[in-house]
Amino acid sequence: MEKHTLYELNEYIRRIIALNLPAPVWVSCEIYQLNVSRGHRYLSLVQKAEGKDQIIAQSDAVLWQRQYRKLERKLGASLSQILRAGTAVLLRVSIDFSERYGLKLVVEDIDLAYTMGQLEQQRRATFERLKAEQLLSKNSNQKLPLVPQRLAVISSPTAAGLEDLMRQLEQNEYGYQFHVRVFPAAMQGQNAPSEVAAQIRNIQSLTRPYDAIIVARGGGARLDLAAFDDYELCVAVAECPVPVLTGIGHEIDEVLLDLVAHTALKTPTAVAEWLIDRAARFESQLVEAGYSISKLIQQQFSQQKLQLERWAQQLKYLSDRKLQQEHQHIDRLRQLVPPTVRQHLKLEQQQLRQFEQLLQLLSPEATLRRGYTLTTMEGQPVTDARSVKKGDILTTRFKDGSVKSKVQ
Repeated sequence: MEKHTLYELNEYIRRIIALNLPAPVWVSCEIYQLNVSRGHRYLSLVQKAEGKDQIIAQSDAVLWQRQYRKLERKLGASLSQILRAGTAVLLRVSIDFSERYGLKLVVEDIDLAYTMGQLEQQRRATFERLKAEQLLSKNSNQKLPLVPQRLAVISSPTAAGLEDLMRQLEQNEYGYQFHVRVFPAAMQGQNAPSEVAAQIRNIQSLTRPYDAIIVARGGGARLDLAAFDDYELCVAVAECPVPVLTGIGHEIDEVLLDLVAHTALKTPTAVAEWLIDRAARFESQLVEAGYSISKLIQQQFSQQKLQLERWAQQLKYLSDRKLQQEHQHIDRLRQLVPPTVRQHLKLEQQQLRQFEQLLQLLSPEATLRRGYTLTTMEGQPVTDARSVKKGDILTTRFKDGSVKSKVQ
C-alpha cells in the first residue's frame, strides 16, 4: 500500500488547483460572517439552497488591507455597506492553497452592480408580499390628530437628521410646543431593522399613547437604506396602531418603509416642516372659523333685530287698532246703557221705598206706639204665660220706657 504524508497530499492539491485555476474567477455567494483584524477583512462565505436557509457550500476568504484601500477608492462608502453579514455579493477571487493553512479565497474585486441587483430583486419580492398581505395602506388608515404634538422619534442619538428635526421643531416661527421623546436605534447596518421594529413595539405598549411615531435618519447611499426594505420592519410599521411618519433622508430612492408608513417625507427636516405647517393650517382654520362664526352671529343679530322691529311695529299697530275698537265699543255702550240703567234704578228705588215702609210698620217701635207692650225675660220675648213661673223677673217695655216686675 502506497503511503503519503499530509504535507505531500496538500502540496499535490495545491499543484492541481494552481494548474486548473491559474486566473481569478467570479464567485456569487453570501457573506455569512465578517471579522476585521489589523485592517484585513476575514470573511466566511456561504451558498444557501434555493428558497431555503440551508447552507450547501461554505468557504473562507480574505480581503487584504492594501486591496481594501483600492476597492474603497473605487466604490466609496458603498464598500462598507456591502461588507456585512447577510449581503449577497459577486466577488472576483483567486484561489490560494497553503500546505499549512489549507484553502483560502483571496478577494481582488467586488461587483457593486450585482449586490444592488440582488437587493432590488429582494426588494421587489418583499413589495409583492406586502401588497398580497394588504399591508401597504394599513398604517395610513390610522387616524392622525389634527395637530400631532406628542411625538416619539426613533433615530440614532448621533444622527445629524435628528438634530435638524429637533431644532426645526423647537425653533419654529409660530412658537408651537411639541413634546418629543427620542427612542434610540441603529439607522443602518444589520441590526437596524430589528432595533427599529423593537422600538415601535415598545412605543405602542406604553400606557400614555403618542400622537405619532417618526422614523428619522440623515442622508446616505442606496445601500445605507437597505435596512428600511426589511420585511419584518415593514410589517411592524404596518401593524402599528400609531401613525408612523418617515424622514429617511433620501431625495430620489423610495424605501419600502415609506410605502407602508402613514406619511412619507424626504428628510427629518421635511417631517418637522410638515408638522409645523399642519399646526399652522389648523390654527388658520380656527381663526377663519372664528371669523365666520362672528360674522354669522352679527348677521343673525341684525336679522333678529329687524324681526323684533317688525314685530314691535305690528304690535303697536294691532294694539292701537284694538284700543280704537274698544273705544268705539265703549261709546256704543255709553249710548245704550244709560236709559236702561236709569229705568232699572227707578224701579229699584220704588221697591226700596216699599221695603222701608213695610219695615217701619213691622218694627217693634211702631207696635209700641200703637199701645202694645213687649215683655221679655232674660232678654228673650215672653209669648206664653206657661213659660213663666213664680219668682221670675220680667221686663215690660212701653213706647216711652220699661218696668221690671216679679211673678207672684
